[in-house]
Amino acid sequence: MSKINKAACIGGGVIGGAWAARFLLSGIDVNMFDPHPEAERIVGEVIANAERAYAMLTMAPLPPRGKLTFIKSIEEAVKGADWIQESVPERIDLKRGVITQIDAASDPEALIGSSTSGILPTELQRDMKHPERMFVAHPYNPVYLLPLAELVGGEKTSPAVLEDAKAKLATIGMKGVILKKEIEAFVGDRLLEAVWREGLWLIKDDICDTETLDDVIRYSFGMRWAQMGMFETYRIAGGEAGMRHFIAQFGPCLSWPWTKLTDVVDLDDALTDKIANQSDAQSGAYGIRELERIRDENLVGIMHALKGANGGKGWGSGKLLAEFEAHLWENAPKPEAAIGAEPIRLLDTKVNPSWVDYNGHMTEFRYNQCFADSADALLRLIGVDMDYVAAGHSYYTVEAHNQWIDEAKLGDALYVKAQILPCDGKKLHTFMWLHRVADDAVLASCEHLMLHVASKEGKVVPPLPAVKDRLQPLIDAHAGLPLPANAGRVVGQKK
Repeated sequence: MSKINKAACIGGGVIGGAWAARFLLSGIDVNMFDPHPEAERIVGEVIANAERAYAMLTMAPLPPRGKLTFIKSIEEAVKGADWIQESVPERIDLKRGVITQIDAASDPEALIGSSTSGILPTELQRDMKHPERMFVAHPYNPVYLLPLAELVGGEKTSPAVLEDAKAKLATIGMKGVILKKEIEAFVGDRLLEAVWREGLWLIKDDICDTETLDDVIRYSFGMRWAQMGMFETYRIAGGEAGMRHFIAQFGPCLSWPWTKLTDVVDLDDALTDKIANQSDAQSGAYGIRELERIRDENLVGIMHALKGANGGKGWGSGKLLAEFEAHLWENAPKPEAAIGAEPIRLLDTKVNPSWVDYNGHMTEFRYNQCFADSADALLRLIGVDMDYVAAGHSYYTVEAHNQWIDEAKLGDALYVKAQILPCDGKKLHTFMWLHRVADDAVLASCEHLMLHVASKEGKVVPPLPAVKDRLQPLIDAHAGLPLPANAGRVVGQKK
């Protein structure tokens, strides 16, 4: 597969810095040019957030991080690069001039992508000597997580270049979509502009405030769009009769007075202040980096969930993540040798999409999570709640031994039962079994030992009387139960 060997990022703002992060975390060296005096700090902060996000995003082994080098001129920055991404401010004269400089100084075979949000590539490539290799590669923020780039060629762009760009983007976990014709603002920003314009009227007319408008999007169709887009969603809304029925049923609505899109709102000072004040009230308690981290965590959660959808085959951006991880595994260094090793109801749960791996089975650490959640449930049962912990006492896990016996698959309903083994409360010794509801099969077991600790002193102490009084009856009730067959096992011991 075609790949990017070295990249150059011209412009290191929000978009340029995130492009650099995407390249670097895919193992690609990056030359960066940005005249801003604090460019290194700004880009460094973006990369730090990207690394944090990728640590949550995938367990597949990333390649060694590429080297980032800040260069003092465009001419030097583009030397040796086979992908050059321009991300300077959205002014046509500035962008055209920068792209012309890139064209003159770079290898004639290098691809030149522009991050412009809406300027036609024909306008940008006007003064180039090699315009056939220039195109728009319009990403979405944050570039290091959102995988789409709109690929738009100008009048002189080679169709083969767009196909090459699409193939190269796939190696860094991105989805390149090639537009058939160039158009101002492309596809994504045209859709966003329509929603944005309607939203401005809703705020101006006091139909809702900014927070309500955002809630309508993020708690409803925003999640539908995230995994299926518009037309596929509407096809489902048409029922068994499909899209034709949907259009017949809802098409007439287009002529109803439901929109102000034909009338552009006047973004005067009063409306600007109104929106800004409402936005401050909505989000002003968070700094920009904190908001970015919250956003990243949410996106990671969505992509992980979608990775396990469709019977474990993945869907949408989750399927793309699975394919990217498979690419990372394929290109990871191979190990020299195979690494080998081989009853109170506390928890009811189900194997959700984000819990399964590429085989459609629940991943190992989710078994651990079931047992950890069950231990928490037991603690809550005996009164070790957040208030108890806040007051300075808690139980700490000090040892556990798990056995994985059978597989859990997507959608399986599970439950955990636990037996209290002989203990004095200062030690809380349990044996737990994870069962599948459908056939009651035991899928895993865990022998678990916790110590009761006074947190401030860091010492093991007996539990407080209120907890001891709730725990002791359980200890006494289980005292006559036979010891579980596998209690006290060591790794490798014969069954």
